[in-house]
Amino acid sequence: MAGVPKLHDDEVGIDSGLVERLLGAQFPRWAGLPVRVVDDSGTDNVTFRVGGELAVRLPRTERTQGQAEMDLTWMPRLAPYVSLPIPEPLALGQPDAGYPFSWGVYRWLPGAPFSLDRVDGVRAAQELAGFVRSLREVDTTGAPVPSADPFSRGTPLAPRDGMFREALDQLKEHFDVDRVTAAWEESLAADVWDGVPRWIHGDLMAGNVLVADGKLSAVIDFGTSRAADPAGDVLAAWWLFEGESRTAYRRALEVDDATWLRARGWALSLVIIAIPYYLNRRAGTLANGQANVADILSDF
Repeated sequence: MAGVPKLHDDEVGIDSGLVERLLGAQFPRWAGLPVRVVDDSGTDNVTFRVGGELAVRLPRTERTQGQAEMDLTWMPRLAPYVSLPIPEPLALGQPDAGYPFSWGVYRWLPGAPFSLDRVDGVRAAQELAGFVRSLREVDTTGAPVPSADPFSRGTPLAPRDGMFREALDQLKEHFDVDRVTAAWEESLAADVWDGVPRWIHGDLMAGNVLVADGKLSAVIDFGTSRAADPAGDVLAAWWLFEGESRTAYRRALEVDDATWLRARGWALSLVIIAIPYYLNRRAGTLANGQANVADILSDF
């Protein structure tokens, strides 16, 4: 049985047989259901569909474990207040069968990854903005907050400056370095957000925003969710939208100029820093990154 392709040097081996063994040992009521990997599961976790009603998510590395525990704590608290369905954790699995991390069983949420050709762009932008606004209004008492890790979403850009410039130097043959640097420095100079922390999802990319029947159906994967700078969810303006729909998203969230620049800087740095890392791990990394950067800088 072929394993899931690895994206990280420290990633453990994962395949559907492992999921079958884990379920059989810890949750016999779900043993025997068909198990299949979800294509493009993500860079932190591998997701399997189990039967027709369940999903199992396993962390790829030690660095990304712990989300199942966080989900058990916070998803039931957030779900009553947000405007779209979010993951419903059903059980917490323990290390077993040679797999070293805790893992989660969830109710399956139907839908396909977000794509503008599956929706009315402006309406989808307004729907997602409504979700973001509803999430921001949830009480943050006891909520997780960003760590000192410069990859932690909803944090200032300055700690990412060295990584950004190092990655861009490695890519100097593939980008207009002066233009990219100027845009980055404009974002660095934007006001540092000092308001009250708000809940953010932090990773509103296509794979985490689901679509069914021409409209948004769910938001998944809250691994980067924190009480932090609301700019963390403005990134969806570039990850999901373009042109009129991007304008509609910004307008619906009432994003001021400084927040827009901070979000653009985060979007830009995520792409640039990721390219050298994934260059030989994921097909199309450079070409996709070039297209993403061109889009991010389209209004610069």
